Amino acid sequence: GGDHTITYPILQAVAAKHGPVGLVHVDAHTDTGDTALGERIYHGTPFRRCVEQGLLDCGRVVQIGIRGSSYDPDPCGYSREQGFRVVPAEKCWMKSLEPLMGEVRAQMGDRPVYISFDIDGLDPAYAPGTGTPEIAGLTPAQALEIIRGCKGLNIVGCDLVEVAPMYDVSGNTALLGANLLFEMLCVLPGVKTL
Repeated sequence: GGDHTITYPILQAVAAKHGPVGLVHVDAHTDTGDTALGERIYHGTPFRRCVEQGLLDCGRVVQIGIRGSSYDPDPCGYSREQGFRVVPAEKCWMKSLEPLMGEVRAQMGDRPVYISFDIDGLDPAYAPGTGTPEIAGLTPAQALEIIRGCKGLNIVGCDLVEVAPMYDVSGNTALLGANLLFEMLCVLPGVKTL
């Protein structure tokens, strides 16, 4: 879907029903900025706005794949101050993320969880069709490990954002995005898979 701004109103609605939720957030960026060009609501600020409105259970937020450029000398500082678990991309390189997802499942417990997946969490070698690509990201196999690792959680919603097909003439980014969304549907509570 659209840029990461869309997660903010979605989480307003989700939290109105479920209260503050846990968050599994895959992204190259923390999206916790305060403003950009004088605007408080844009694709780099949704999770700061969510914190300010009490939409997130901050002790149950994990951000995976964070890396790359930033306007802040400590781009993860705000997240850590809120109690988020930040897993930089370099902690994911060259390994399976199944052990990490075991820890995430324990952290999330049985309370409501939302999954927000920015396609730029993946390396642009696999997903170049996005507005803010950053090198040295996750692989598609790791993306599957993250999503499949959420099976059994009390997932109350999910999104996949920042796919920009016009930046990828091969169509691979859109194909990857569609497959990741399918995988998210498969881990929703009550869905039976083979």
